[in-house]
Amino acid sequence: MKWITRERPKIDRIACPWLIKRFIDPEADIIFVPDKQVKPLAESLQAIPFDIPDVEFTHYENQCTFDYFLKKYELTDPGLHIMAPIVRGADTDDHALASQSAGLWAISAGLAFMIRDDYELLEKGMLMYDALYNWATYLPQAKHVQNPTEHVLLQIYRTYLSQKGEKKNRVPGWTTELRELIQNHIDTNLNLSLKTVSENLDINPTYLSREFARYFDDLTFGEYIRKARIEKAIQLLESSENTLSEIAYLTGFSDQSHFTRIFRQHTGKRPSEYRKNLTKRKADSKG
Repeated sequence: MKWITRERPKIDRIACPWLIKRFIDPEADIIFVPDKQVKPLAESLQAIPFDIPDVEFTHYENQCTFDYFLKKYELTDPGLHIMAPIVRGADTDDHALASQSAGLWAISAGLAFMIRDDYELLEKGMLMYDALYNWATYLPQAKHVQNPTEHVLLQIYRTYLSQKGEKKNRVPGWTTELRELIQNHIDTNLNLSLKTVSENLDINPTYLSREFARYFDDLTFGEYIRKARIEKAIQLLESSENTLSEIAYLTGFSDQSHFTRIFRQHTGKRPSEYRKNLTKRKADSKG
């Protein structure tokens, strides 16, 4: 059976072929083509299109194409259903659905950045999803012996909350550590969720958001993260030859248009305009 979808896959268009080959049709032929060619070639090649609008195998409401395959083929394997919200969260950029979604997005974006050939990318992605499936099947409750960074972040917040006698006009020591942790997450293209933090602390997220803003430029948690991403993007525009699409991925944006919109909100210019003006200023200074 032939299956066809858009080129340059990252999440759903790697997860679904993995699901097809491992649980539906081991001999399936997966075809990647430019967006506009999917439907015409699906008809001429007698291939089933997936993960594009207006076909059967696609997104429905808040569900991604991976979810639809599970429903369509009545796949009940528990490991697959542990994987489903992880894939959905990574594919829809809703990392609150599963704590592993941010990691899946980061690894998938990194693979797509390194590997330009879609079929080589699928080959590497098959191994990645084999590993995720084995974790979901055999190790979902296993813990690493070391505390991950996110747990350290929670410990910093708990320390702050326990310091009842600290004066309001004094900047607490945890803010320096928190800034470093946020910067580390920005540098590794990972996401921090205020919702996850507040749930683990068992406190109202509104209260946590208000306390965060007091020490972080009067910005909300999300605003501060976006600001940090834009600052990193500016550094890359000034110091690298990366394309705008590559910078968008390196700074954690879902795509170049999302990156352009947020960058313009923060700087008043599109990234391309910013880089063009920068090149002109460098040329003028040399002249």
